[in-house]
Amino acid sequence: MCDGIMKTSTALILMLHLSLHTVDEGLAINPSCTCIRFTSTYGKERGTFSSPDYPRPYPPRVDCLLYTFHAAPHEIVELIFTDFDIYKEHLECTRGDYLRVYSEGGTHGPGPPGVNEYSAWSRSMCGNRADAPPALYSHGPLLVLEFHSGTKSSNASGFVGTYRFIDRRNFETDGIKMPDTWCDYVFSSQPNRPAHGRLYSPRYPSSYPSNIRCTYHFNARQSERIKLVFQESFLQKGDESCLNRADIIKVFDGRQSTAPVLALICNEVVGYEILSSGSDLLVQFTANSNTPGQGFKASYQFQMDDPSSTDSDSKKSNAAEAISGLGPAVSAATSTCDQVFSSDKSKSGKLTSPLYPAPYLQKTQCHYDFLARGRERVRLVFEDFSLQRTTENIIDCESMDSLDVFLYVDGRLEKMASYCGDETPKPIMSNGPKLSIEFRGMFSSRRSRGFKLSYSFVEGYGITNGNQLLEFPCAFVYNSSERLRGVLVSPNYPGLYPRDTECNYFLYGNENEKIHLHFTHFDVEGVLPCEAISASDYVQFSSQMIDSESRRHCGQHRELHVTSDKNFLRVTFKSNDRLDGTGFKADYIFLRDSEMHSMIMPDTDESGSWSRSTNAALVICVLGVVFAVR
Repeated sequence: MCDGIMKTSTALILMLHLSLHTVDEGLAINPSCTCIRFTSTYGKERGTFSSPDYPRPYPPRVDCLLYTFHAAPHEIVELIFTDFDIYKEHLECTRGDYLRVYSEGGTHGPGPPGVNEYSAWSRSMCGNRADAPPALYSHGPLLVLEFHSGTKSSNASGFVGTYRFIDRRNFETDGIKMPDTWCDYVFSSQPNRPAHGRLYSPRYPSSYPSNIRCTYHFNARQSERIKLVFQESFLQKGDESCLNRADIIKVFDGRQSTAPVLALICNEVVGYEILSSGSDLLVQFTANSNTPGQGFKASYQFQMDDPSSTDSDSKKSNAAEAISGLGPAVSAATSTCDQVFSSDKSKSGKLTSPLYPAPYLQKTQCHYDFLARGRERVRLVFEDFSLQRTTENIIDCESMDSLDVFLYVDGRLEKMASYCGDETPKPIMSNGPKLSIEFRGMFSSRRSRGFKLSYSFVEGYGITNGNQLLEFPCAFVYNSSERLRGVLVSPNYPGLYPRDTECNYFLYGNENEKIHLHFTHFDVEGVLPCEAISASDYVQFSSQMIDSESRRHCGQHRELHVTSDKNFLRVTFKSNDRLDGTGFKADYIFLRDSEMHSMIMPDTDESGSWSRSTNAALVICVLGVVFAVR
């Protein structure tokens, strides 16, 4: 496949490191390349490959070395780097030392029928292990790596990895492909067909092509709902707002794209679950970026309405059975254990510990599941909380009577918080359609009343002002034509904001107006500069609808002031799956330009907080007058 031969020592070392391959002569991307071929036709489905001299530093002036992986027609190639260290001389990895990837087009979508001297590389890599992808996959049965090293000597050790030939039929979507389309599918619930299946982005697990739009229609029967789980979705790296992304997955709670949006997925998520509110669901995948990601794999299931879900009245009658074995006095309890609260039965209610307000019995253990639908989130507000302490200095709730809250993170149940003692917890909101709590009352005492809380299934994230948009899972509009001033709050304020949530606030003024925000509370988990590398949540402000360059704000601020450049302001709040905060509360006001010039704005430090000065009180008074006048 290639002409030319590398240095003898390099070729010998490569022959030792690489298993079951041949050096071919013929055409290639560069006619002067040395080629090493790996093919499944030799009967070996997996093996290893490495750079010259690995683990010692590779030599300089490696002009062109090709690693050709050739699978059977029904297979694709998987490469996983177990070590990666290529000297990074240029940021784009296009000169000096680099490793280029060529993937085949052809049978899986647009592109040439194979990899040859006319092929364009799909990516160029250099740097350390953090710069290497988790895995590389071919589009078809052929994948080629092209390795170059420049004139500079370095201590970079190169790379080593494993290859595998896998059956591409493992990644076929189970729906019925619509005629004359490339990636539109229909999934219908039928008595003679399985009630579950899978779906993939085009060419998954290889990267999807650019400039495509795929739709996946789910049609359940009248008594069914659709459960959709994105097991893996890798579109773009980072934590950008979905407003800034060219590649995005939209999930609509209905048959048409005019239905309410349940989810926007644009970065990297694992185990993201969605439950429809009705019998139809629409997934729309749009890819317009120049750097396609790996795509997504998802599973679906047509579910019957849960007959085991019960409302609060039936729970009371089942109390004795639910906590049997704890003694005859429990049969008179006014609460229950091990129950499911479904929004299909009731949108709100009360929940108390067994025997509340009397003390709960020793060795009481209860489990409660909350199940929402569609755009709903589960919200818990504690009204009373009094659990037995085993020590005055609470260090760890594990050794005491406690209430544990669980969320679904990355597809698994994960403890969000544990509460004990007698301090009432802040309101809690789920990050998806499910939330669970466990009550462990192992000790009890005559002073331990237990707990009382109210639960509700809310669609507005606990935000009661502004006009909620259907085009986003969490977005609100504020117009000066309707209200000149008001309040912005984070989801579930003053409780803990939900994880894995993006909310946008769009403020529209008249032509000669600007928007001023005065944050009286700001508690958003993170450290400057509030980026993904530090696992920070953040709030971002922009006078443009699409803007990824604006500065992010996180941490805690006593005071924070923001003024728009134009008559439009976008406020974006984004949380990850790590820690929690109480979010923010801000007063907003639409002001004419003449009013803005007459205001005395406070000095700010580098973090955006007010600097301490003798003028602070004066500024507050001036702001108070402006608010009163308008």
